[in-house]
Amino acid sequence: MTAVLENPWIALLAILVAVVGVARLTRAIVHDDFPPFVWWRIKWSTWTNDGPWSKLFLCWWCLSFWVALTCIGWFLLIDVNAFFLWSWWIFWGGLALSYVATMLIVRDEPKE
Repeated sequence: MTAVLENPWIALLAILVAVVGVARLTRAIVHDDFPPFVWWRIKWSTWTNDGPWSKLFLCWWCLSFWVALTCIGWFLLIDVNAFFLWSWWIFWGGLALSYVATMLIVRDEPKE
């Protein structure tokens, strides 16, 4: 982690990737129609009997904290070995790139 944070541009990029990646994963889990996420929301609601805990995976505000905590925890492990470093950048970077790309595509759609 120290090598990543020594360069301010890489540190800024890591923060940007983390924020956009957390937003994408949170949106995917809470809202997307992708079948594994739909299945998970249904299972979670069933397991929690639609009680107070069911909101954890159905609420943007509730889930984003835990997704961010996971992202930060994973980032803190990047000094352990190269696997954590590369896997963090690939996973969260992939989420961030896909989210930015879809935002651009939505704005580039021709008007009907």
